[in-house]
Amino acid sequence: MSLKVGDNFIDFTLKNQRFENITLSEYVGKNNIVILFFPFVNSSVCERELCQTRDVLEDYKGFDATVFAISVDSPFAQKLWDEKLKFGFDLLSDFNKEVCRSYGVLDENWLSEKFGYYGVAKRSAFVIDKLGKIQYVEILDEPGKEPDYNKIRETLASLK
Repeated sequence: MSLKVGDNFIDFTLKNQRFENITLSEYVGKNNIVILFFPFVNSSVCERELCQTRDVLEDYKGFDATVFAISVDSPFAQKLWDEKLKFGFDLLSDFNKEVCRSYGVLDENWLSEKFGYYGVAKRSAFVIDKLGKIQYVEILDEPGKEPDYNKIRETLASLK
């Protein structure tokens, strides 16, 4: 079951693309948080989504928001992708799929008719306020769609 608006965040510690441990609770109370789950590094829609986020990162900072992007890829793959595209925010590796599962965004059979990969993150967006409450949730069943960036920003603006 996925988290919904009004739920408390679920804490986690994951490695980022620099192989550093990132613990979500260390940011709660300091910043609003945007978590973007995405299926795979080096795929066209994921690249478009994260580059769009990179290009408006200053807007997110203006809302006192820290952005994290999570996939089931290894930090090795994420590091190479970040070196190429210079995102400016942490890519987090949920290689063991525990965070995807706890947030309710694990697709057990991703694009079964085409690929049949098991255990990939559904493209999803969560906004968590400084008190640790989830204020926005968007979980997309179609991997080709992107989150509603305007609604994410509207939610962050309402938290100021």
